Amino acid sequence: MTRYRVVGAAWALLLAAVSGAQEEPAPAAPGEQPDTVLELLEAVRVEARQGTRANRARIERFRDARDERQRLLDEVSRELAAENGRTAALNRQYEQNETDLAELEERLQIRIGNFGELFGVVRDVAGDTAGEVLNSLVSAQFPDRAAVAREMAQAKALPSLEDLRGLQLMLLEEMAQSGQVVRFSAEVTDPSGRKTRGEVIRVGAFNLVHDGKFLTRDPDSGALQVLPRQPAGRFLDMAEDLGEAGTGVVGMALDPTRGQLLGMLIHAPDLAERIRQGGYVGYTIIAMGVVGLLIAVWRLVVLHGAGRRIRAQLRSSMPSGNNPLGRILRVHEEHRSGNAEALALKLDEAIMREAPVLERYQGIVKVFAAVAPLLGLLGTVVGMIITFQQLTLFGTGDPKLMAGGISQALMTTVLGLVVAIPLVLLHSVVSSASHRLVEILEEQSAGLIARRAEDVSGDG
Repeated sequence: MTRYRVVGAAWALLLAAVSGAQEEPAPAAPGEQPDTVLELLEAVRVEARQGTRANRARIERFRDARDERQRLLDEVSRELAAENGRTAALNRQYEQNETDLAELEERLQIRIGNFGELFGVVRDVAGDTAGEVLNSLVSAQFPDRAAVAREMAQAKALPSLEDLRGLQLMLLEEMAQSGQVVRFSAEVTDPSGRKTRGEVIRVGAFNLVHDGKFLTRDPDSGALQVLPRQPAGRFLDMAEDLGEAGTGVVGMALDPTRGQLLGMLIHAPDLAERIRQGGYVGYTIIAMGVVGLLIAVWRLVVLHGAGRRIRAQLRSSMPSGNNPLGRILRVHEEHRSGNAEALALKLDEAIMREAPVLERYQGIVKVFAAVAPLLGLLGTVVGMIITFQQLTLFGTGDPKLMAGGISQALMTTVLGLVVAIPLVLLHSVVSSASHRLVEILEEQSAGLIARRAEDVSGDG
């Protein structure tokens, strides 16, 4: 059909060119087949005009679509340009933010460092304060004070202002209570384990006194205990005076170590324990000292009595047999008729009999005074040997082991010196007293011989 129409259109064009001026026939009705060439030509023309109008319509639609696309493209281009500008602005803002962030981080690190140092200082101070308050005697009156400080010492975050103020108040309270003498009621445990409730006197943060006795406080349990071994009597007298005092000023001994010195009295050995440390050598030295002392005192008493009787004999004209001088005078009376030389020999013999009696046992005292320090040195050497043997077995990890051994070793030296010094002095006193009496006897004997020689020369 299409081919037929093309051929018909060609014939129509050819006929139109030949005829030149023929009238345009009426177009064929739609849907009808042209009967003539003219109708066919007209149909072709109509279809051509319709196609042209359709093409123009399509071109118009295409142009409209193109313009719409161009408008959309322009709009998108404008939006893209705006977004590109916004992106550039955001990039500049990002770079500025990065710079500001770096500066802020640096400042933050500096401030965190300062706060971190402050936090470390606060934790250290809180830990020290907790230990100080826990061991303080003030806590015997105000228990559970160290809870806040312990929490701050174990905290993982920065403390608040209220925590810092609480720590400050705790320190100020400790300082204020250190200068107060306060009486309060508390439970006290005696050395036998019996617990009683009574009045306790707190002298600042230094001493606790109950019923005239010093107390110690257990930091873990907070229990107040009477010291098993109390200090010297003068300190106990001060404690009693403090307990009986109402107002005014009372002398009182203070323990600056807050109970440590009093606690050391439990482990400090007394005189009996010191003596036991000397062992058998120490006991031997003490026995020698006691025997030497008794001998020296006995000899002093004997010499004092002999001297008193000799002085009485000097005032008497009749010789008596109860004293050395009287016995020498009796020898003189018995041999008075003999020659002077024989009398002198008899008197010398009498003096030689009396002198050993007056000087008896002085050598023992002298020997004890000389042997006592030697025994002390022997005990020290033996103790040092034992100490070094212990060091060989157990090492030097415990200084108390070596100190205790040395203390025990030196105790014998102390005992030896304590015994030797008085014995030397007593021996000197006893020796001087006996020599003085012997000199009196020799003096009186020489006087008798001189008078006898004068009598002989007068008779001649």
